[in-house]
Formats: sequence, structure tokens, C-alpha cells
Amino acid sequence: QVQTANVTRLCASKSIVTVNGEYPGPTLVAREGDRVLVRVTNHVAHNMTLHWHGIRQLRSGWADGPAYVTQCPIQTGQSYVYNFTVTGQRGTLWWHAHISWLRATVYGAIVILPKLGVPYPFVAPHKEIPVLFGEWWRADTEALVSQALRTGGAPNISDAFTINGLPGPLYNCCAKDTFKLKVEPGKIYLLRLINAALNDELFFSVANHTLTIVEVDAVYVKPFTVKTLIISPGQTTNVLLTAKPFYPKANFYMSAAPYSVIRPGTFDNTTVAGILEYHNPHSASESSFDKDLPLFKPTLPRFNDTGLVTNFTSKLRSLATPQYPAAVCHAPIWIEETRVGR
Repeated sequence: QVQTANVTRLCASKSIVTVNGEYPGPTLVAREGDRVLVRVTNHVAHNMTLHWHGIRQLRSGWADGPAYVTQCPIQTGQSYVYNFTVTGQRGTLWWHAHISWLRATVYGAIVILPKLGVPYPFVAPHKEIPVLFGEWWRADTEALVSQALRTGGAPNISDAFTINGLPGPLYNCCAKDTFKLKVEPGKIYLLRLINAALNDELFFSVANHTLTIVEVDAVYVKPFTVKTLIISPGQTTNVLLTAKPFYPKANFYMSAAPYSVIRPGTFDNTTVAGILEYHNPHSASESSFDKDLPLFKPTLPRFNDTGLVTNFTSKLRSLATPQYPAAVCHAPIWIEETRVGR
């Protein structure tokens, strides 16, 4: 159900377009090989389509979602059923609106599990958590993009980044709007990272912890471990986070900030943070957050640290195992010679 909802962020409320009243939208979970059907009913004044970002639409191109490319948009009061099969993919992808700038708030995770009985090619995590990075504007994003189209200038930059829809404590008036991830000592967690920001590549780091990359864009990769990763708009990355073996008596920021090689002032050069907190074995409460504990911050790179980005991307390699080979398609090349003047 595409519908509006009132949301308060950065000390101000506004009406946004959502799916099922959720921001971010609901997670779609399927297994490799599943046929997926999603009925979308549009209850808002805007035309709408949904795009299943990264899904290989094999003989189902009409379900891909780009407005005026593979379908006419869903008009107000109308419905459309997306029908596609998940083939040869497993991991994390995402869905979002694919018309105008409505994907600023209309987006959510796609979790593709392996076929039943097939294990991950890495250690099984204790828990899996979608972590969606987004952007937030105080203004109406549809008005912003309309103004940009009229003037020919760039749209105004966002006012904040978000983690799972929450700006976090580094922005004014947002301490209560903070994503918190509670972990148990010694456990391994799979973070399904999704960059749903419209315009910005993002660095991401967890203070005093490392991240092991195991999958990118629903493709398994050779695992490698980093303190900081880079994730581009529209990209997904699965990482394993191993909690410390003992209760550390501290909390830790999970922070993201933009990477850009253009001059400051032309992009949102702010930092979003969530909080990684540990279950206290000596506390009877599962939900309590101890604000008196030390809070460590990660050291993020400079906004234009191209060396770190190059070093990170150069480590990406196919898993290249018998079960998950680096299959390269060799198509025949037909050369037609045209002879002129004969």
C-alpha cells in the first residue's frame, strides 16, 4: 500500500510517501529460485512505480519498474502486480520507487536467502540485520527536483543522512532518533548494508571493530577484513561483524560519511551515526541503554580519500569456488564486412 505518513526528523514534521506506512519500507524476503508477486496499490497523489534493484529480470522485463521505460506508472487509486522469479542470485538487494525523487523515502531491503538446505559460504551468523543508509531533506523532495528541472541547476543537498530512517545523535534534536544495534559478546552478526542515498557514496566504520566483506550486490566475494568500507548509491554489501569476546563496558558509534572528489559545499558533508551496544550480562533489562558508558567514535577518512577507495575496491574478487565459479559468458562475435564500390 503506497500511502503518506507524517514523520518527524530534525525537529520538524512533514508528510512523506511510504509503503505500508513504514519508513524505510518493509523488507522483502525470498529464497533463490522463488517466484515473487507483489501487488502495489497507489493511494497517493503522485504516480508510482517500484524497481527491484539488482534483480535479474529474465523474461520478466515488464516487472523491472522504471516508469515510462518498462511500464506506465501506477496512477492514483490503481494497482499493479509485479511478478518475477529470483534466478541465480542470493544475498542482499533492495527495492525503491523509480519515478521522480520519490525513492528518497520509498525504499526497503530485499533479502535473498540461499535455496533451502544450502549454507552460506561463510560462518553462519547469530543474527542478520538490514542497515539502510538514506538521505533526509527538510523540504519536499518533489518540490526540490521540480525546481532543479525548471532552473537547470543542481537540486539542494540533503540536510542529513540516516541509518534505517534515523539521523542519529550527531544532528540537532535527533538523539532519540538513533538506530541502536544490541549485540551479545562473542557472537557474529551479518550486517546487510544498503546505500539508499540518492547522490552520495559513503564511508562506513564501527568504532574499535572490523568488518569482513563477504558479498556485494548479491554476489559472494572472497572475504577480506577492513576497518572502513565504501558503498556507492544503489550498492549493497554484506559484512560480518564479530562482537568482542567479553562485555566491553562501552558503547560504539557506527558512522557513515560521504566520499566525494568535488569541492565541499556541493554535497552533504555531514556524518550519521548509530550506536552499537552490548548486552550487559549483569543487567536484568534487555532494552536499557547505559548512557554513562564511554562512547567510542571511529576515525573516518577525509571526504576525498581516493586512496582508501581504490585500495578497498581492488580487494573485491569473485569467490571462484566450484559451487560459485567466476562464470564469464563467451558469446560468439559476428563480424560483417561491408564492401563499398563493388
